[in-house]
Amino acid sequence: MYAGFWDQIKNAFNQSGNSLYKILAINLLVYFILLVSWVFLSLAGQEALYNAMRSYLMMPAAPEYFITQPWTIFTYMFTHDRFFHILFNMLFLYWFGLLVMEYLGSRKLANLYILGGITGGLFYMVVYNIAPLFSDHVDRSLMLGASAGVYAIVVAAATLSPNTSFRLLLLGNVKIKYIAIFYVLVAFANSAGSNAGGELAHLGGAALGYIYVVQLRNGRDLGIPVQVVGQFFEKLFSRKSKVKVTYRKKSYEYKSEPLSKSRAGEMTSQEEIDRILDKIAEKGYDSLSKDEKRKLFEFSNKA
Repeated sequence: MYAGFWDQIKNAFNQSGNSLYKILAINLLVYFILLVSWVFLSLAGQEALYNAMRSYLMMPAAPEYFITQPWTIFTYMFTHDRFFHILFNMLFLYWFGLLVMEYLGSRKLANLYILGGITGGLFYMVVYNIAPLFSDHVDRSLMLGASAGVYAIVVAAATLSPNTSFRLLLLGNVKIKYIAIFYVLVAFANSAGSNAGGELAHLGGAALGYIYVVQLRNGRDLGIPVQVVGQFFEKLFSRKSKVKVTYRKKSYEYKSEPLSKSRAGEMTSQEEIDRILDKIAEKGYDSLSKDEKRKLFEFSNKA
């Protein structure tokens, strides 16, 4: 299991349809880079330089600071600086992300994570600027972490399949709807505490996760703008295969062979699988035709 997981992480950007592992890989890579930077800069007596560098990745609460570094609405959700922070975020992202991918597909999982992070970041900024409790330290408040995106995925998974159970240490089998409710209540209870920024982002992400699935069932995908931008960058950075042309004295006639049924099954596109998964999310598995069920079965076996 662990070998397979790390193989997926190492090859995340060499494969399509695996946004879960791409998100995990980016979070782990940024954490490792920050960790190495912190060690070397601290040893050199330049910890202030490290803090300044890290702040350019963190989401500021003050709008005037955010305007000068708007990229932080994206970078903060891939940034961690504490081991247990990233550990628990990545565990929950992996466990619940697998379920979301099973129901909605790879692209919609990425949509959920990004939209949850953006919603959490904006909710954090708005509440910090309107709540009197935070008025004295808005200017120096910064936030980092994947929690908002992770909460979006946790709540989305619980909305999609509330009665699915996870086996928890000491508690046994627990339905994921109760896990999601518990974590949302904890975030709400701590939203006025020492980590208020992070907890507010949790609530924003959780709300987005629920709304996203409800709207998807009503036939509206809130993640289409994110998906369009993601596809643009995929095409921009995709590697074009290099074709080596050689010349030989002999010439050969190329004849195309008709595809066999098995090869035709392999040609099922990710877009078609996403369409089938959308139909499951909207109408249930029983609504699929025999051909759609066959394609989904063949694709899952191939994956």
